Amino acid sequence: MPLTLVVLFKKQNSKQRKWRKMNRKPTKKMESRSLKAFFIFCAALLLLIGNLFWIQIVKGEEYRLKAERNQLSDTIVAANRGTIYDSNMKVLAQSASAWLVYINPSKIKTEEQKTLLVDGFVSIFDLDAETVTKKVNRQQSGYEKIIGQIDNEQKAKLQEYISQHKDKKLGTIIGIDPDTKRYYPLGSFASTVIGFTGSEDTGRAGLELKYNSKLTGSPGRIITAQNALAGDMPNDYETTYDAEQGNSLVLTIDEVIQYYLEQQLAQAVEETQAKYAYGIIMDVKTGAILGMSTMPDYDLNTPYKVYSPKIAEAIATMEDANERAQAETNALYSQWRNRTISDSYEPGSVFKLFVAAAALEEGVMTTETTYNCTSSIKVANYYQHCFNHNVHGVQTVAEALPNSCNTFFITMGQRMGKQTFSKYFEAFGFTEATGIDLPSEAVPVAGKTYYPVDKMGIAELSSASFGQTFQTTPIQMITAVASLGNGGKLMTPYVVKQVLDENGNIISETKPTVKRQVISQKTAETMTSLMEGVVNWGTAKNAYVAGYHIAGKTGTSEKLSTDNEVIASFAGFAPANDPQIAVLIAVDEPQLYRTGGSGAAPIAGRIFENILAYLNVDPQYTDEELTKATVTAPNLIGSSVDKVKSQASTFTVKVIGNGKTVVSQIPSSNQSMPKGGIIVVYTEENAERQTGTVPNLSGLTISEANRIAVNAGFNIKVAGTTQGANQVISYKQSIQAGNVAQLGTVITVYFRSSENVTD
Repeated sequence: MPLTLVVLFKKQNSKQRKWRKMNRKPTKKMESRSLKAFFIFCAALLLLIGNLFWIQIVKGEEYRLKAERNQLSDTIVAANRGTIYDSNMKVLAQSASAWLVYINPSKIKTEEQKTLLVDGFVSIFDLDAETVTKKVNRQQSGYEKIIGQIDNEQKAKLQEYISQHKDKKLGTIIGIDPDTKRYYPLGSFASTVIGFTGSEDTGRAGLELKYNSKLTGSPGRIITAQNALAGDMPNDYETTYDAEQGNSLVLTIDEVIQYYLEQQLAQAVEETQAKYAYGIIMDVKTGAILGMSTMPDYDLNTPYKVYSPKIAEAIATMEDANERAQAETNALYSQWRNRTISDSYEPGSVFKLFVAAAALEEGVMTTETTYNCTSSIKVANYYQHCFNHNVHGVQTVAEALPNSCNTFFITMGQRMGKQTFSKYFEAFGFTEATGIDLPSEAVPVAGKTYYPVDKMGIAELSSASFGQTFQTTPIQMITAVASLGNGGKLMTPYVVKQVLDENGNIISETKPTVKRQVISQKTAETMTSLMEGVVNWGTAKNAYVAGYHIAGKTGTSEKLSTDNEVIASFAGFAPANDPQIAVLIAVDEPQLYRTGGSGAAPIAGRIFENILAYLNVDPQYTDEELTKATVTAPNLIGSSVDKVKSQASTFTVKVIGNGKTVVSQIPSSNQSMPKGGIIVVYTEENAERQTGTVPNLSGLTISEANRIAVNAGFNIKVAGTTQGANQVISYKQSIQAGNVAQLGTVITVYFRSSENVTD
């Protein structure tokens, strides 16, 4: 066969084989491979779609924010917290401009920069080195806050430190932004009421905590575009959202009244060597809190310092670090505690007011009902006694209350029965929180803080009738006492009078709220009269203030948590003929003057005297009080010396100088001075003022103190009780013995009685 034909034949056969190969039926192996390839392709496609869904939908917002963080610098501008004012718009808490320090760890290039950052922050701001080091080492982060609320002085120190190390480019790492800081201009003033804020400008205690959402403003923002090196772009790429200041509070607390309260409570702790002393002053008719304090207190500007020297010293001596830290934490929480609303105690004899009110309201007895006290009464299988086992004999209700006769009030409770007793116990508010607008008010618990009617036997009823075997809070007690002076109407106490916006406009205002009418107006008036008798000649006589009709009751209760410790208390209101303010004083664990009559009542009397005068309540003296009252010094200036001497029948005159006419005098004209006191007159303009050493006027009767003062060239003003003048003894003077003062100066001398005040 020719070669050409052979080649053509082979080519033809090759094409035919190829055609047959292409058109032959696929094998199972080929089909399996194709199917696998198809599934792999589909799986890859599904995986791709799934990843796209995960990135764009599920994690889309997160990645968007990450991108924005890389592309944008978002700086929070702190908002000023609202101001807290007293009732007369005196600033009690205020936010001021401060600074916040942060770093951008991603810009740290060297270990030397890290060391300089840690050393600088630790030395300038006294920060923990370990905490700062952790933040510096987070080099994937673009923002780490170091410290906020620093003042201008600290900011200047940081800027100087940056300048000293400018070759290390710390300024590219450290940022300083505007911030706010809370200031308390009056330091410890009303500390347990106002409270304080934490490092994030969030309320931690008191009103700062209770009204945190209203006081907190809305922060602003500064959003700036960043380049690839995390540097800020020009201002064209910046957007600013202004911060909005928080709302402000106007309190019912009056700065002057609060000052008097705190001053006297601090003195009470000192005089009685007590663990604590706390008190409340309330507007009788509205329930508004005019003053509220716990002593000892603390400075709101430095709340994390333990202010009790004794406790601080004890903590410092602890060797175990954990034990020391726990003790410090406990001490801080204790000093922040507002004991007037968070602590409960057995009220003792103050509670007899409500037993008497209920008995009179129900007609169980009248003011003329008599009872013969033999000092004890059998209840179930044991005897209950009057305080100190006193035998009061036959007495009416009007006498039993001033005598604080336990057995008479046990009899009252038994005659009412547990149903009626429990009805008024609840009506006066002792089974519920008062609802005051402060945090952490203690809530009564049936079966724990008091006996519910179904669990009250004759023993529990009898003990409760003179203020034992149950607990109440100071705020519950003063609210109930105020109702007796408010015609029987129980009010809801409150501390915040108004909420203001940043322009001073009133957003909301608290209106006085009557919870309920507990007793009738007539019974309330009767109780007021009985309470005035308790102060005039009963166990509360040390709360007496000449010219002001005080109504009140004392109490002394044993503390169940400690052995041989008591709480001495007084609660009352004034003026009795037109009640305006209610006062409650509690002295916790006094070591001296351990009864309500000797320890708490004198404090209340001094508070009443100061505050009623401040409120311009005119004294109304009885005829008897007028004979004991001080007189006003006459105006002797311009009179001849001979005339002054001839007219000096009710006072002694001491003349200094050789002139013939009086040119000045001490006391000045119209100043109060005692009858028979001394007036020092000067007859020469340039005459040197004569001085003398103030004598010790403590431990004396009124007449003795007056005589010693006049003989030394001074006058006294009598404060405190004068009832039974020969039995009252001085215990305090406004100018300390041994001090030097001008002759003629009036020294206030405080007197208290030790007769029948042991309750």
